[in-house]
Amino acid sequence: MSIPQSVERTLRAAVLVACAGAALSAHAADAANVALARLDCGSQPEPVSVASFSDTMEHPDLKLPLTYSCYLVRHGDRYLLWDAGNALDGSARAPKVSLVDQLARIGVKPGDVDYVGVSHHHADHTGQLASFPGATLVIGQGDWDVMRASDPPAGMDAKDFAARRAPFKPWISGGKVETLTRDRHDVFGDGRVLMINLPGHTPGHHGLLVKLDKKGSVLLTGDVTHFHENYASNGVPTWNTNRADSLASLDRFKKLEANLDATVIIQHDPRDVEKLPVFPEFAE
Repeated sequence: MSIPQSVERTLRAAVLVACAGAALSAHAADAANVALARLDCGSQPEPVSVASFSDTMEHPDLKLPLTYSCYLVRHGDRYLLWDAGNALDGSARAPKVSLVDQLARIGVKPGDVDYVGVSHHHADHTGQLASFPGATLVIGQGDWDVMRASDPPAGMDAKDFAARRAPFKPWISGGKVETLTRDRHDVFGDGRVLMINLPGHTPGHHGLLVKLDKKGSVLLTGDVTHFHENYASNGVPTWNTNRADSLASLDRFKKLEANLDATVIIQHDPRDVEKLPVFPEFAE
């Protein structure tokens, strides 16, 4: 007995809907859980002058404590380390516990870290980078060009330049590097963890956007800004490499905050530390 065409069309449509539903369910089941944690990468608990953080002399008498924060993004069973903090050099601002030892608390070894993303090449963001030589380094092209150059940039002597480059040796020597030239970089390929191009502080400076299921979007500043007062007034540090780019990056960052209703975490401001759970807990 033949099936009427109208019934056949209905059956076909039902099968297509069922298949599409199954595909969506499978995709949802396969979607990686994303979580974010803060790691301690040093501190300057005694207030210090931040006068040089404004090239318009906005804060001549302001003193603030500063913190140095690194972050771990867990994407399913893969990991991104965002910034690598101060070196364990015994200085006042050096962390008391290494990144390697902090990660060991949750059973993560250096070889388990897939990516190390650096906001920029300054020493307080790269001090322990060489502890993760097997990871892929993800860095803005402008900053990588500085680190690969044979001569130090203007204003830096050869000794300081050699010290700045030292944490990058595993990658200068041939380790895996992804250099970023586009507007944003999708670290894991699903739109959940994005490095955002925010030049000005350095030529290849980036921030990080992490989209969490429960907490929502989180924006990590890198050094697009350093403390609440400067963020409020679009303050530009005297040592930034490009003032116009710095202001454009601040404008973009604030619009991302507004459009995504994002939680902004200023990495150097201790007032933002409590925006994430105390490690080893993660925000999800």
